[in-house]
Amino acid sequence: MHNIPTFEEIRQAILRDMVSLNPETDVSSDSDNYIRASSLASCATGQYAHQAWILKQFFPDTADTDFLERHCNLRGIRRKNATSASGTVIAHGIPQSSIDADLQIKCGEHLYTVLEKAYIKEDGTVVLSIRSLEPGVISNQHNKTAQFMAAPVGVSSDLENLDVTGGTDVESDNSLLNRLLDLLRRPPAGGNQYDYKAWALSVDGVTSAYVYPLRRGLGTVDVVITSGDNVPSDDIVSKVQNYIDSVRPVTAKNSMVIKPDVTKVDIVVKVSLSGGAFDKAANDIKQALQEHFSALKPGDSVIASQLEAVISDVTSVTDRKMTLPKGNLVAETNKKIEWFMLGEVDVGLL
Repeated sequence: MHNIPTFEEIRQAILRDMVSLNPETDVSSDSDNYIRASSLASCATGQYAHQAWILKQFFPDTADTDFLERHCNLRGIRRKNATSASGTVIAHGIPQSSIDADLQIKCGEHLYTVLEKAYIKEDGTVVLSIRSLEPGVISNQHNKTAQFMAAPVGVSSDLENLDVTGGTDVESDNSLLNRLLDLLRRPPAGGNQYDYKAWALSVDGVTSAYVYPLRRGLGTVDVVITSGDNVPSDDIVSKVQNYIDSVRPVTAKNSMVIKPDVTKVDIVVKVSLSGGAFDKAANDIKQALQEHFSALKPGDSVIASQLEAVISDVTSVTDRKMTLPKGNLVAETNKKIEWFMLGEVDVGLL
């Protein structure tokens, strides 16, 4: 890309031209010519900067947000909207008591609504389908307690095991750019595995997709999706399935969109420290392990030696002995697509 001259270089070029036209011209720093050259150089610097900005908008990877969206719109790619989390919660009460749809539930600072009318069963419980009233990752909750804003007659206001997933934020510029670059580098090819990935990623709420061709035999394609680095909701899975079914080749025998099956991996380790507080070292170990597991995709295995290396790389750790897991964990990809996530971490001293 062309090098833009600095303000001083432009001013010096103007003064040099003045002297070339008239060798007697006064170009000292307090002269009128110097002031005039400074004014012209300031205007020229602004024009150069504007031209450089325009040039950046020509290319998607350097374009600003508005122009990046225009590049994407030309190729049928749109920014994905934020999605609301959905899931279930358990209510308690007198059998046959009714719970109407649209009742609101509060969990911390977040509000959820009941999707379908339900009745308390003979065991005094019922599982309610709910959805967040606000979109975004912040609405995702796991195994939390909650309360009805106005509990129906015969129903306890306290709720348990609130579990909602699928909430995602508005797609970032980086994610939008990556989808555009994937399209440019791998144009549609009549239904290959990259097409299935692109179709899945175009649906609101999907943050990553992994394609398994022929997993269930000839003519089959399985697509595993995640949402906000977590398991997607049933609603998102259904939307992706419907969209892929509408665009996939008619000759494709069968395609299936599935959730990854999460397996929590507990870690027990004892360490020796060269100094520093144990609590800080333990927190650093947990954070380092969380970062390692965050990089694992559905279907990836857990390698024990890598976990030990992650622990050893923590500052102040001089030695370690990991007793759990006892060895490598190989992900199941036949009957299910296993996704290893970090469970409980127990850190002690050697």
